[in-house]
Amino acid sequence: MGETDDKKSFGAYLRKKRLEAGLTQKELAGQLFVTESTVSKWERGVSQS
Repeated sequence: MGETDDKKSFGAYLRKKRLEAGLTQKELAGQLFVTESTVSKWERGVSQS
């Protein structure tokens, strides 16, 4: 499993848990002190970090 696969797996996990909690990307972003765009990138596996 490569780094890209790891990021996509994390993104899928994050999205699943966010939806289970009934949160929007914006709401989760606010709780984590990041932007909505950052959450979207994490979920899509395209984050640079």
